[in-house]
Amino acid sequence: MQCSCGVDVHAHVIPGEFPAWLGGATPPGWPSMAPAQDCQHRSVMIDGKNYRTVSDKSWSTSRRLADFEEMGLALQAISPMPELLSYWLAPAVGAQLVRYLNEQIASMVAESGGRLIGLGAVPLQDMDLALRELTYIKTSLGLKGVEIGSNINGVVMGDQRWLPFFEACAALDMPVFVHALRPVGMDRLVGPPPLQQVLAYPTDVGLAAASVLTGNLLAKVPGLRLAFSHGGGTLAMLLPRLQQAMSVFPALKDSVLKSPAEQARELYYDTLVFDTPTLQHLVRTFGASQLMVGTDYPFNFHDARPIASIRAAGFDETIVDQLTQANARRFLGLPISQGTTA
Repeated sequence: MQCSCGVDVHAHVIPGEFPAWLGGATPPGWPSMAPAQDCQHRSVMIDGKNYRTVSDKSWSTSRRLADFEEMGLALQAISPMPELLSYWLAPAVGAQLVRYLNEQIASMVAESGGRLIGLGAVPLQDMDLALRELTYIKTSLGLKGVEIGSNINGVVMGDQRWLPFFEACAALDMPVFVHALRPVGMDRLVGPPPLQQVLAYPTDVGLAAASVLTGNLLAKVPGLRLAFSHGGGTLAMLLPRLQQAMSVFPALKDSVLKSPAEQARELYYDTLVFDTPTLQHLVRTFGASQLMVGTDYPFNFHDARPIASIRAAGFDETIVDQLTQANARRFLGLPISQGTTA
């Protein structure tokens, strides 16, 4: 039976408007909104080009909540459209943009009657500004976590330079949701631009997750909660190679402090893979305690019935409950509901 108990950890927000830049020429990369084909759609404009046309479900709390019953959701964690993380902007400019995004997310959370949970953004192109914004979204806005890109201006998240940020996340009890952003390998794709989302995103997410394992991030930052979009991307296929390599290459065995397979079962992943056998494989590989609903709502390329997708995999009721809500509640630091999947 379809429930309305699911907790979606992967859903995005785009404000209906962006503030005009004041005090001089608009900085390169500053977004704006333009009318689209009908009153329910607008186009995100960046440097005079249409980055993406989106519906009002991106910014309308009521329109978003109206879809919850059909999707089987009780709660949804909302985070910025990844391109809006804008790590390539000048630090002061990026800090202003993410502050606006975070306040818009907080406003939607306040309007939702407890059904939306906020994951904010920080300007990781400047560590001091990022740490300041992380504290602000926790203590002033009351957001529950933070979204980051799989790389920050080409530097993968497992790199040592991001350690102060992850230490601060653990200290503030702020879970981190990792989404693909400006992925590597675009020059190897043949076809239209949407292949970035279809093929390059999972590749970048998989490499980002692998960098966490080989960089020993979880050993360095105990208590850090990390979740990866798109089922962890390619990680599940890379993991056996990485595990086998530990017994073949001495340098790798010496540098990686803990079995990659064991580390991978300490990370979280969403269920957004569009395929029953793949979802079953992820549960076997990462554990039923580590998978959570992910939809990529409200974009066209999303799972409109995520609870039904999980049930189609044939899991028993205990695992269904874990995947649909219990794991996400643990990741987000929310109370665990009991017996909600019937």
